[in-house]
Amino acid sequence: MNDTGLSVDNNQLSSIDAQIYNVQLSDIFEGPMDLLIYLIKKNEVDIYDIPIALITDQYLKYLEWMQLMNIDFAGDFIFMTATLAQIKSKMLLPVYEDEEDKEEDPRLEIVKPLLEYLRMKSVAEQLTERNLLGEDAFVRNQDKEPYLTDRGDEIIKVDLFELINAFQKILENKSVDCKVDFTLDTISVKEKITEIVNIFEEKKSITFGELFSSNAGKNEVILTFLAVLEMVKLYLVEIVQHVQTGIIRLFYL
Repeated sequence: MNDTGLSVDNNQLSSIDAQIYNVQLSDIFEGPMDLLIYLIKKNEVDIYDIPIALITDQYLKYLEWMQLMNIDFAGDFIFMTATLAQIKSKMLLPVYEDEEDKEEDPRLEIVKPLLEYLRMKSVAEQLTERNLLGEDAFVRNQDKEPYLTDRGDEIIKVDLFELINAFQKILENKSVDCKVDFTLDTISVKEKITEIVNIFEEKKSITFGELFSSNAGKNEVILTFLAVLEMVKLYLVEIVQHVQTGIIRLFYL
């Protein structure tokens, strides 16, 4: 523990490998349905009129990015990809006039479970907002969530897919001549996490963009992103986004 009150448990970091790194976030971030919902919202399309070709292509691109970052995703993502591809192929088949009334829209195959998932998620969110029995039975000296102060009301929690989108934009701004080269001299994810924690010594919170220096190479950018994902997994930080500005900010827990 330092003078600022920030600390990192060495036991939490001891298992982080610097050279062969695999991010497993199944317990932190949501699954394939959430990616689909995210893309629908991002493209501002009607859930009953999904442009299946566009959404399928974007879905595949996000999976490619997750594979690039060695993010371990379950087979449910692959199954969703196959489902989207099947619906896309059905949409390409010609429809004759006498069959229009008989054939069901292929997109309903995904719309129905999506609507059910959204209803279940809404109920789950309502339940989490209810007070827990005995939650305030013991007096605490500090606020439950002191890191939430001074944030304002116009914020939402950031999911993995929004974070990947922000990371893509940062990586795209890097020079095309700057190649990714992880060598033995590259610092480890564990060391990068320590660097980020040191930043919190001076600032109460930091924006996502502040983590990436303008002269950083692609290898350092990727390493920083992996460190952020690991910190989320270890419950060291919470990431939120301002609704109006879109700025992503990290708070140390």
